[in-house]
Amino acid sequence: MELIGMESDPDIEESGAGPSVRKNHLQYSRYPGAVKQKAYLFDGNGNYYNKEWDLAPGKGKEFCWYHVELSKDYEKLTQVAQYLIRILCPPLKLQDILSLVCNGPFCGYVDGALVFRVNLPRPASSKFTFRISARVTENSIITVSLGRVARLGFSPANKSLLSEIPAVENSMHGMANGTQGCVINERLLESLLTMNHSEEVDNRVPRSVSNLVVHIIDTHVDHLQDVLTALEMELDTIEIDLDRGGFGLKKQALDERILPKMNLDLQRLLQVIAHSEQVFPRVKEKCSLKQWFDQEDVNALEELVAQTRRLKENIGFVANRITAIQAGLDSWQAEQIHRKLYFISFLSVIFLPLSIITGVFGMNVGGVPWTGQRNPETKEGFRNVIILGIATLAIVLLCFTFPALYRRIVAWQHRKQLTRNWSISWRPFARSAGLHGDRAEKAGYLRL
Repeated sequence: MELIGMESDPDIEESGAGPSVRKNHLQYSRYPGAVKQKAYLFDGNGNYYNKEWDLAPGKGKEFCWYHVELSKDYEKLTQVAQYLIRILCPPLKLQDILSLVCNGPFCGYVDGALVFRVNLPRPASSKFTFRISARVTENSIITVSLGRVARLGFSPANKSLLSEIPAVENSMHGMANGTQGCVINERLLESLLTMNHSEEVDNRVPRSVSNLVVHIIDTHVDHLQDVLTALEMELDTIEIDLDRGGFGLKKQALDERILPKMNLDLQRLLQVIAHSEQVFPRVKEKCSLKQWFDQEDVNALEELVAQTRRLKENIGFVANRITAIQAGLDSWQAEQIHRKLYFISFLSVIFLPLSIITGVFGMNVGGVPWTGQRNPETKEGFRNVIILGIATLAIVLLCFTFPALYRRIVAWQHRKQLTRNWSISWRPFARSAGLHGDRAEKAGYLRL
């Protein structure tokens, strides 16, 4: 893709799908570095070419694809609308721009074209914020995405890293297997393991607009799967580190709120998947009514809808894991607090009696009523103060224990009343049954 507002090599870019090549003209913008754009022309026979950005539809079997890639550093949604107005108008109208830019899920017809979008609001810089929208007609498709979507574009063939013979990097002996090949370091291999798809050069070139629609939705679902896979790997690393780590690592995880932030990112991902689950079935339903949309591609859309639902279930499992790990951290934090409170209580047990003794025997009772300290012959002032303190303590304890005593008294009276009512009700029944005295005591049953 070429960057709008920046110079590039004017050489012709070749495609490995066919011998024909066409020149890709740059479109300059008032907003340098904000938008990338790419235009493809497909001949309907499995070949594609880069073409100029003229937004013209294809003719006959040919169809065109115009893709706009937005940067993730925009501040307002109005800026995105201005970018698109600059490069898409004319021939698009304002209602077309608004249908591609607005937030939230949408699928419907705008000015005769099928428009669907899965756009999340800000923050745009987050890797869990997704925006993908498309305007589909019989001979052209216009798409807008936020940031790069893996495997969305097309590249010349025979240049795929996945088609190379790999070799493991060895710091002492060069390549470990001793054969020539493409050396794969650990960082690159870790990056490739998070991919749920092949590279752009391995994409099957669409032969119809319906193939291209399936390709766009497929790459969007794969992108969501890649993000979820990376999140799961990060969660695995955090879980292992917390199991092996000590006090400092767990305290850092709690202070930096790593798991709550991860749960928030997961909710953003769940939101975009929920929007996709709403939009894609409607896209399949509306596309199935088109004569130019192949039945095989309708079935492929149905499979992508099912894959989106399975992805939503997997997010539920990851959310449960995050909740379980966070619960373990909260339990560990509560245990640390209880341990500190235990030491504080132990120190209180040691020093509280000393405090009571020093407080009691250090009292100055001079001038206190009923102590008689003004009379030198009275020596019972300290005793009177102790008795007064004990009486006050008894009154306070009685105030605290009064509700429990009141409930016990009420329960005792209630049981006594029930026993009395049962005794009163039993006497007429025993008299009518002929059970009196010893006979009532010896009878083991009542005659019906």
